[in-house]
Amino acid sequence: MSFASDLKVIYHLAFKPVGGDNHAQRMESFYSGQADAYDSFRKRLLQGREDLYEKVGIPDDGVWVDLGGGTGSNLEYLGDGIKRLKKVYVVDLAGSLLKVATERAKARGWDNVEAVEADATTFVPAEGAADVVTCSYSLTMIPDWFAAVDQARTMLRPGGKLGVVDFYVSRKHPGGDLRKHGWPTRLGWPAWFGMDNVFPSADHIPYLQRRFETEHLLEDRAKVPYMPLVRTPYYSFIGRKAE
Repeated sequence: MSFASDLKVIYHLAFKPVGGDNHAQRMESFYSGQADAYDSFRKRLLQGREDLYEKVGIPDDGVWVDLGGGTGSNLEYLGDGIKRLKKVYVVDLAGSLLKVATERAKARGWDNVEAVEADATTFVPAEGAADVVTCSYSLTMIPDWFAAVDQARTMLRPGGKLGVVDFYVSRKHPGGDLRKHGWPTRLGWPAWFGMDNVFPSADHIPYLQRRFETEHLLEDRAKVPYMPLVRTPYYSFIGRKAE
């Protein structure tokens, strides 16, 4: 994508006011003007997605739900393995992003992929249960993210997996082997991201570990486009629902 496309995304990230009376309207206000340039810019910003989607594993004839899946670009990381799935749902509240997801599925011949405009805290697949649920940089944009995690657990079959990759900050006194961030990180990133209604939380990892059996956890930092000295913290997590 061109520098002009990047500028469009940066404008929406840093300057364009976000309007709307509810979460769905605010999401559409934020994304509608940048949907066509969305994937290229975020491929450089949103690290850890490819590794997570590869590590989760593809269940044969399974149901996969991508909550906050936007344009469906995450599904590219599944490669030809996507054809082994019975059904894939890309769930989001931003209709402009889902339009891109529908076009992507049609162009790729993904007949088992369906884009659904729905709330991540209440969505249930038509099959009644899922084998895999993923959340790629979406929990930080869901106001009641606790409910989204609980809903993911509810819809998963016993033994099913939840995969999450997202921005975060540590608690002031993290437990166990979790990383500890200094106060500039803990205070600065939530303030910066919060302008776009993105809320990195110190409670994501502890809550996920409480609700699921941890199979994988990575805490790292990612480069920020056009800010060479800046690194933003992110994590990836894979948890299994108890049998």
